[in-house]
This record gives sequence, C-alpha cells and structure tokens, in this order.
Amino acid sequence: MTALPVPDQAFETDERLAVDGPWVTIVWNDPVNLMSYVVFVLRQYFKYPQDKAEALMLQVHNEGKAVVSSGGRDEMERDVTAMHSFGLWATMRNDGASG
Repeated sequence: MTALPVPDQAFETDERLAVDGPWVTIVWNDPVNLMSYVVFVLRQYFKYPQDKAEALMLQVHNEGKAVVSSGGRDEMERDVTAMHSFGLWATMRNDGASG
C-alpha cells in the first residue's frame, strides 16, 4: 500500500498557524449578563483576583470588549468554549498577524 502525496502547502499553512501568535480571547459586551456575573465568571474560570476581574468587566462594559486571556491557539479555543458555557459572548483572534 502506497501513501498518497500530501501537498506542501498543507504543511506550510499548519506551520504558519503554529508559530503566529499570541492568540487572544475576547469577551464582548452583551445585554443579558449582569456585571457581577461577568466578574464571577472571570474569577471562577481564570482565577483572577477581584480587582483584575472588575477592571476587565468594566472594560467590557465601557468599551464593548476586553481581551481576557492570551496564549496558544488551543488554549484560546478552550477559553472561548468555556466563556460560551458560562453564557458569555466570546471570540478569539490571532494577534501575531497584527503586529
């Protein structure tokens, strides 16, 4: 049995995605969740101290969004999924390409 050839482009794309970074998780303002609940989630999931969780929540409230974590792509996918499980609106972005 012979292995099928794999285009070089597949490896280039995977390699480029692996080194670009950091990725960030962004929490967005929404009309549903109370500010106290957002603080609770940030403290519960990320283990942030009260003052940092409150500052991030205020940024979300006043500016419409806040970067709440950064790291590798897999980590940020996990964080976004966790934020969704708490009912928060969250996305991720590759910040490596913007610098």
